[in-house]
Amino acid sequence: MKIYRNAVIMIILAMVLVVSGCNSGVVSQNQNLEKTVSSTAKVEKIEVYHFHGNHQCASCIAVGNLAEETVNTYFADEVKSGKIVFGHINGELPENQELVMKYGATGSSLWIGVYDSQGFHPEQNINVWYKINNKEDYMAYLKGVIEQKLAGE
Repeated sequence: MKIYRNAVIMIILAMVLVVSGCNSGVVSQNQNLEKTVSSTAKVEKIEVYHFHGNHQCASCIAVGNLAEETVNTYFADEVKSGKIVFGHINGELPENQELVMKYGATGSSLWIGVYDSQGFHPEQNINVWYKINNKEDYMAYLKGVIEQKLAGE
């Protein structure tokens, strides 16, 4: 029985190491991406896309609607000039597959794509999901994120 228990503990420890190894790779990739988008890069355009499917739950709808309201409220001039683009993108429609592939979107999600002098940098923002129950917090958070992107940060 003791040998069995030790084997189970070893398997659990091995699984924890494997999972943490996968996560650390993602963190280092994100850190490398952040380093490539330096504050010296001139931002040319930002796309804010709410990807979704044919059927959306209330949370998915809220993420998209609050993002649209944030962009239209705080960045109307940038939208008018074309510097910022917002869209609700149904990822299940064939005509949107190229955009889905470009961003790597899977399911309902909010993505921000930055075009700057160093290229194109897509980034999924998962933090908005934690803020959908507080409109002011959501909008203040996303406004700050977009302002940082506009500043080249």
